[in-house]
Amino acid sequence: MTLNGHNKHTKLARPSFGNFGRNEWAVLGTPCTVIKRLADDVIKALAPDYKGAYADTTHADDITHAPGRLGAGAVLEYTDQLQYSQLSYAAPLTPFQLRQHFSQVDLVLVNGNHQQAKAQVVILDENKKASLQKRVSQLTNVELILVSDNTNEVFDFVQDAVLNWRDIPMLKVDDLQGVITFFKGKLIQNQPKLNGLVLAGGKSQRMGFDKTAVKWHSKEQRYHIADMLRGFCNEVFISCRAEQQDQVETGYAVLPDTFIDLGPYGAILSAFRRDPDSAWLVVATDLPLLDETTIQHLVALRNPAAIATAYTSGFDGLPEPLITIWEPKSYPQLLAFLAQGYSCARKVLINSDTSLIPPANPDALTNVNTPEEHDRIKQLLHQNIASHD
Repeated sequence: MTLNGHNKHTKLARPSFGNFGRNEWAVLGTPCTVIKRLADDVIKALAPDYKGAYADTTHADDITHAPGRLGAGAVLEYTDQLQYSQLSYAAPLTPFQLRQHFSQVDLVLVNGNHQQAKAQVVILDENKKASLQKRVSQLTNVELILVSDNTNEVFDFVQDAVLNWRDIPMLKVDDLQGVITFFKGKLIQNQPKLNGLVLAGGKSQRMGFDKTAVKWHSKEQRYHIADMLRGFCNEVFISCRAEQQDQVETGYAVLPDTFIDLGPYGAILSAFRRDPDSAWLVVATDLPLLDETTIQHLVALRNPAAIATAYTSGFDGLPEPLITIWEPKSYPQLLAFLAQGYSCARKVLINSDTSLIPPANPDALTNVNTPEEHDRIKQLLHQNIASHD
């Protein structure tokens, strides 16, 4: 029984996934062999910069028994094939499981003769005209039309189903370079926007006083960092605990923790909960020597195909998780680590496909957590000011 006006589920911002991933296209209107060959060519051409994937349904109708140990009753079989890994499932994968598996890829091409996707590439082939007409209901978001040599016009039923067909790019099916350029352009166009997140929710227990409020550069550090990020980000938020919201000055957006008692890990997850389709440039406030050049260098070398772009520590060579660009594809990865009992952002970076870059100025990543470190950096900054004077 549901009461009027009662919503039993919390409203959450959902990632813009289709059936498989964020950027997916079903290719239909031509034989499966042509679709597979086109997928091979596009994925291979984009592989240096983007992770590609392919979805299809097998034609092996003569296979009546599940392969390997699945036939003996196993529900899952993992095989290290040396050149690649293979997971075989006995049960069909649900849409939720599929999206989880495809969440790390940038481009999904789908055989539209068997599967559907949120966008479509239609191939006009006279020999498959009747087959395409049977699938006309799948033409919900056509973004590219390819024309075979045996076809001279857009079929009438396609015109009726795709009212804006004149505005859709149209290429010859053998114009491979044009097709590759189309997909590359779409991936660039769909690159997640970059938001900024200033981590200011710590309790500063080792410091003994609120280190986010230290005025290293004429204003409180949390505002100094936020102002720097504004030149590189679409929106900038100051991350804090719920009880700290009223302490943030007007004019600065606040993003309180919704994953509580997890430190910076919870702050990052809270940011993705608010906007799961944006990348987040996460910066801690205990970096008094951080400058715009260091941020600009990180943004310039951002790799959206990785789960994150991070600096390596000059101390131990490990990733610096608290001055890192976390891509949307890191959100399910962070949640998966949390489900296994881990809340260390660095551990996620170490055990994932992370793009690591050396800092141009390692000193800019110096962090301050104790009164002794505070006094040392304060003296260093005074010396730098005096030397410039």
